Order: sequence, then structure tokens, then C-alpha cells
Amino acid sequence: MATTLKNESKPARPSPDAGMDRRSFLRRSALAVSGIAAIAASLAPLRDLDEFTSVEEFLQTHYKELTPEQMVKVLERVTKEVERQYEIRPHVRDLKPMDGVEFVYALNLTRCIGCRKCVHACVEENNQSRSPEIQYIRVLKMPNGTFDMEKGDHQYEPEAVPEKGFFYMPVQCHQCENPPCVKVCPVDATWQESDGITVIDYDWCIGCRYCEAACPYWARRFNFTEPSIPKEKINPDMAYLGNRPRHQGVMEKCHFCIQRTRAGKYPACLEVCPTGARKFGNILDPDSEVSYILKNKRVFVLKEEVGTLPRFFYYFDV
Repeated sequence: MATTLKNESKPARPSPDAGMDRRSFLRRSALAVSGIAAIAASLAPLRDLDEFTSVEEFLQTHYKELTPEQMVKVLERVTKEVERQYEIRPHVRDLKPMDGVEFVYALNLTRCIGCRKCVHACVEENNQSRSPEIQYIRVLKMPNGTFDMEKGDHQYEPEAVPEKGFFYMPVQCHQCENPPCVKVCPVDATWQESDGITVIDYDWCIGCRYCEAACPYWARRFNFTEPSIPKEKINPDMAYLGNRPRHQGVMEKCHFCIQRTRAGKYPACLEVCPTGARKFGNILDPDSEVSYILKNKRVFVLKEEVGTLPRFFYYFDV
């Protein structure tokens, strides 16, 4: 039975918690530093000023401090950037958490056949780079009798599945209740929201990769090069904290398809699963399917000993 869920060499950008955002820092530093490029270099060790698409992006207030009026302008800016780069008019929204909702995922290891359709549906839905291809989901081929991720093979040939003597275990962001990735971020570019989803503001990420090192599930991805997405492959239904196109030098990860789930839809990986192995829903609803699974199935979490309290559960039919 599952445990019940609870309802560097250069200085980085200053955190808003320190009482200073990029805009105020520029203003206060005008006498001490000459030129916006020098300030940008000191603020962003892995992202140069040239990597910002506009001065407005560089000067943007932290997401949590944006007024509704400011957010409208930010969404307009993102829309124009996408339209200019991909020649398509996107629908970019800022979707907030819903009251009384805490999302969890449950995955039936008895049914998963390792086909990896979830991997590719995720890539398409979330505007992930195709060259090189960034994948949020890794499906591990695991020897029967072990749950040690180190023994898993994620480079197996999907044409041969399912293979006797093995089971298949998809791994992605576990949306931890106690996320170590959030604790190590020096600029508050990643945080957990009230519906349990840990998000990233790509405009604030400095690419230090501390979060990647802190994650015990290998769930974070870093854009070493400029992401490449064919124009005809762009998904125009976007969320600011979700699947809008990212820059080189920033982190990204699974966010439970925030552009879908906060609009009342299922994640793309669930919809494409041919065996019904994936279940998703609101744990605060006692009548939800995920609530039933957690109460009645043999449920476990990966790396329970590290104390992350994942919202991603595995279970078996028997």
C-alpha cells in the first residue's frame, strides 16, 4: 500500500527573494558596470546576452512576481518569437493550478510492453528538440526481480519487445513532494506549484545544471545546442511554463503536459499507450482512478530511501 500523500566561478542572477530582480539590478549597477553586455555576463554564466531573444526577455520580472498585465505582455512577446522563428501563430497560455487538485501518475508495470510510444508522443507534444532529440521519458528494460535503475537498459531494440525474462519501466520526472532539484537552484528558476507539478521558467534558468545533478531519477535535460524542431512539427498549443520552445543553455523536463492537464486533458504519453498501462488523475478526489489504485494495488516508488516523496507510482495487477 502506498504512503498517503500530503495535501560558480561567476555570480548567478540574483534571486527575487533577495529583493532585486534583473531590472532593478541593472538600474543599481549602472554606475558600477559599463554596458548591458557586461552585466549580462555576470548574471548568466552559461547564457550570453546574445542568447536572449530581446531586451524585454532579459529584463523580465520573475514569473511569481508578474502582474496580470505584465504576463499579457510576456505572452505576446513569446507568441511573436515563435511566429518569427517557426512561421506559425501559436496559442500561448499561462495556465494556473486548479483548486482542489493534486496530480499523480500511476504506471502498471504488468501491462507496459516497452514499445516506447509514450516517449515519442511526449517529444511531439512538448516541442522537444529533434536534432539532437531530447526525450523526457526513458523506458528501461529491467531484469525480472530487480528495481535497480542502474541495471536497466534504455537502448534496447523496441521491435523485440516484450522480451522474456524482462519487464519494462518508464522513468520521467516524478514531481516529488520534496524535490531536491528545487532546493539547489540558485536563482529560483524552478519551483513546485500547488497541484504538485514542478515547473521551470526557461527565461530565468542560467544553465548551471545543479538540478540535473540533484535529481535521483535522471529526469532533467540540458540543451547543449540550439534546439532544432522542423516548422511543420511545431505544436502550436503552448503553455508558458510548459511546452513553449526553449533556448540553448537551459534545462527542461516532464511537466505532466501542463498545457493539457491544466486544461482538463490527459498527458500525451497516457493517450498513446496501447495497453492502458498509464493512469493519471487527482489524488485529492477519493473517487478518482488513481485514488483507487493507491488504495488497492501493490504500489511502490523508485528510490524511496532518498526521501523525495514522488507523485509517480508503480504498481502491478496482482
